[in-house]
Amino acid sequence: MTLQISATNPEHPALLLELPWHVPLERWPDECLVPLPRGISRHVVRYARAGSEVVAVKELAERPALREYELLCTLDRFAIPAVDPLAVVTGRTDAGGAPLEPVLITRHLGGSLPYRSMFETTMRPGTVHRLMDALAVLLVRLHLAGFAWGDCSLSNTLFRRDAGAYAAYLVDAETGELHPRLSDGQRAYDIELARVNISGEMLDLEASGALHPSIDPIAFGTEIGERYDGLWTELTRTSVYPAGKHHHMERRIRRLNDLGFDVAEMQISHSDQGDTVTFVPKVVDAGHHQRQLLRLTGMDAEENQARRLLNDLESWMATQDDHAPGDPLSARAEVLAHRWVRDVFRPTVRAVRGHAPDRTDAAELYHELLEHRWYLSERAQHDIGLDAAVEDYVRNIAARAEKPR
Repeated sequence: MTLQISATNPEHPALLLELPWHVPLERWPDECLVPLPRGISRHVVRYARAGSEVVAVKELAERPALREYELLCTLDRFAIPAVDPLAVVTGRTDAGGAPLEPVLITRHLGGSLPYRSMFETTMRPGTVHRLMDALAVLLVRLHLAGFAWGDCSLSNTLFRRDAGAYAAYLVDAETGELHPRLSDGQRAYDIELARVNISGEMLDLEASGALHPSIDPIAFGTEIGERYDGLWTELTRTSVYPAGKHHHMERRIRRLNDLGFDVAEMQISHSDQGDTVTFVPKVVDAGHHQRQLLRLTGMDAEENQARRLLNDLESWMATQDDHAPGDPLSARAEVLAHRWVRDVFRPTVRAVRGHAPDRTDAAELYHELLEHRWYLSERAQHDIGLDAAVEDYVRNIAARAEKPR
């Protein structure tokens, strides 16, 4: 048999050739391995160093290895959070010429942890629920892409925390199937498998003493379906908003917020029939909005203020011709954010500040203006615009506040 390394990037085979493919994976020498925490797997899995890369190596039969590699490549093209496939190695033999199982190689997801490592110290219930929210986001994104996981579980997921944001990544696509579109039955089957698997994993954690005593493993497993259903409905509803109805977009954002999710990305496509809006959700930790607003604009605000201002900034950015959806902390996003501060935030605050001299907190004042605009737009059933909201606020809110009691 001849050793073959199948990879999409021509640089990868050269890096991988240095690894000891003639040795069964479970007996690889320590000098080849990287001591990183591993989750539970039905296959032998090891982390190894290949050049400057840290890679995950998994032994499995040739057909499922090639199939999983292709599925991961497809998910990568769809920009779905999953581990990055690098190669499949076949034709392995030991020193005596006996065949060895092929391996699938993926890039290690930096900063990620399997769930059992995260529970080595008892995790607070609020954090556990945010992890479940992140898994619900992943499931929804997979299903929107037509991918039926077939074995959703905490064990087959990696979690990563980055500047307060939580994200779940698919790490095992062996049982997955890709379809043009999933039926309701296929989605329900995935959710039921997730419920059973997660409840079992939480029961294991409870038995080992690693689960917070306030968490019910069975109820927690059921929660994935509830979170998924709410998010799926809110994201998949087709909404076309006529011009001047931007307050309806804010209503959608508020509903996502009420579900415990934030808008990582909002895309608006214009047509003769109206504006079609697509939302991409994310799960965030406390203080995330403060840090992001400070990073983008230099403004230091309270968490709820920052969240409200960032929602307005994201809505405004999506209407700009030079907006490129993607990384919310990219250089382009910073340019647009500073333009928003200069052209929207500061002029709006100045227009009110003279009528509310006791109000020194610009972020809170702008937050109140946005709330006022929201209520006026809801009452009028069309977006009244920020200028009209400022005028009404000065006339009816600030004026009343200035009157002596």
